[in-house]
Amino acid sequence: MTNSKSLLLGILAGGVVSAAATLLSAPKSGQETREDIKNHAESVKHSLEKVKVSGKVLSDQIINTSKEGAALIKELSADMKHSVESWKNTIEPHQKNIQLYLTQIEDRLKELEEQTQATEQ
Repeated sequence: MTNSKSLLLGILAGGVVSAAATLLSAPKSGQETREDIKNHAESVKHSLEKVKVSGKVLSDQIINTSKEGAALIKELSADMKHSVESWKNTIEPHQKNIQLYLTQIEDRLKELEEQTQATEQ
């Protein structure tokens, strides 16, 4: 308990001495210091107001960009869907022809195999 009282007393005494030293060695008077603090506070307030306005402008730009991006993605999606459908419609008749040709080729290969087997025997 005695140690904690000594510690608190030492901290208090150090604080008082440092405060007195700071006040006595201050390069400006109290009036000048208060004026500087007031000017600095006004400057900070003005800067914060600029940041607030800039933040609002940035927020609006982000919202507009997001809306435009969503519209472009929707349009691109519709265009892609149309292109795929068009491609399918173009390819479908050819696909049927290719399947027909493949069937004919398979039939001819079977005939050739049969002829080859018949000639070997």
